[in-house]
Amino acid sequence: MHILMSKNSNETLKRKIKRYAEISNVGEISRRYFVMNAFDGALTLLGVVIGAYIANIRSPLSIISAGVAGSLAMGVSGVSGAYMTEKAERLKQLKTLEKAMLKNLRNSIQYRSYRFATLMAALVDGLSPALAGISVISPFFMVHLGFLTFENAFFYSIGITLVVLFSLGGYLAKISDENVIAYGLQMLAVGVITAALAILVSIALGGTIV
Repeated sequence: MHILMSKNSNETLKRKIKRYAEISNVGEISRRYFVMNAFDGALTLLGVVIGAYIANIRSPLSIISAGVAGSLAMGVSGVSGAYMTEKAERLKQLKTLEKAMLKNLRNSIQYRSYRFATLMAALVDGLSPALAGISVISPFFMVHLGFLTFENAFFYSIGITLVVLFSLGGYLAKISDENVIAYGLQMLAVGVITAALAILVSIALGGTIV
């Protein structure tokens, strides 16, 4: 009996979430936030890794601490910034709808849908850059544990970044029904350009590749 009630509750919750998502159109917004911010997170931490390597920093803890702090900052700023922005936009839409309908909608499904969209957008906006950034520096955790050399971790980090970028490009291609390879290569090109710029700037500031 308890299992049946739990199953029914889960199904009801799923229907509510699906309904809220349809009304608020949160899926489209979340996809944009996910790709843009995961892209930013991966490239930002790639810059940190390359800059540290060329500056001859060989302490995995230095990169881990900088990477985790940066990812945390991106996550917190993403959640708070997106929450405040989405909340303002959704309230504006709700008030416009209230004026048109001449009634208070604070207890309506529209209001609950807008609140749901605000929370979802904020979570996606905050988590996507943080998780992408952590994935880029993940090889340096293995260095700290003694499973990888620093040099190998550096190249693994670049490889992970390129995989993340290609995957994001492929995801965009799936959404737009375009060529996965073409979109993936476009994202990779941006990653290569970013890496090249990070190297050039680091060398210009006194770093060395050797």
